[in-house]
Amino acid sequence: DSLSRLFSRCGQVQYVDICDKPGPGEKKDKLASKFFDHKTLKGFQVAYVVFRKPAAVQAAKALSQEGPLLISTESHPVKTGISKWIANYEASIVDPKELKAEVDAYMQDYDKKMAEEEAKAAKEEGVPDEEGWVKVTRKGRKPGLPRTEAANLRMLEKEKQKRARKELLNFYAWQHRETKREHIAQLRKKFEEDKQRIALMRAQRKFRPY
Repeated sequence: DSLSRLFSRCGQVQYVDICDKPGPGEKKDKLASKFFDHKTLKGFQVAYVVFRKPAAVQAAKALSQEGPLLISTESHPVKTGISKWIANYEASIVDPKELKAEVDAYMQDYDKKMAEEEAKAAKEEGVPDEEGWVKVTRKGRKPGLPRTEAANLRMLEKEKQKRARKELLNFYAWQHRETKREHIAQLRKKFEEDKQRIALMRAQRKFRPY
C-alpha cells in the first residue's frame, strides 16, 4: 500500500508484486489466498511496481532527482514495534464468514472446471482424431460417494469388515498349513516305522540251522 501511494504520483499503479529475490517480476494470474498458502517474506525483498501506462515508468525514473521517498510520514505512518505486532495478530484472526465465502467460491470454480472437463471428455469420446485414433475413457458405473459424515462412516465400516475378513482368511490359511505340515510329519513317521518293521521281518526270515 505504501509503495502504491508513493508511485501513484507518476501514474496509475496497476499492482505491486513483492518477491524474496529478483526474478521476471511477472504477475500471477490469480492472487494468493488470504487464508491458505500465505507466506510471510523476511529480510530484504524486491518490489516490482507495474503501471497501467508505459509513460508512468519515465516519470518514476525522474523521482530520483527529487530526493529520497519517505514511506512513513505523519499523514501516512507505517506501524512498527508493538503497534505492528498488534496489527499482525489482529490480521491473523480468521473471520469465519470470509473463510466460508472463499472456500465456497473455490469449490464452485472447481466444480465448474470438473463439469467442463467431463463434458469435453464425453464430447470427444468415440470421435477419432486427425490420425484416426479413438480416445477410450473408462467411467465408473457407480457415481461418486457424497462427501458427508454418514458416507465416511459407512466407508470406514466397510474397510473394517474387509480387514476382518482378510484376517480370518489369513488365519484359515495358517491353520491349513499347520494341518498339512502335521499330516506330512505323521506320514514320515509311519514310513520310518514301516521301514523298521520290514527290516525286522526280513531279519527273522533268515535261515538259522543251529
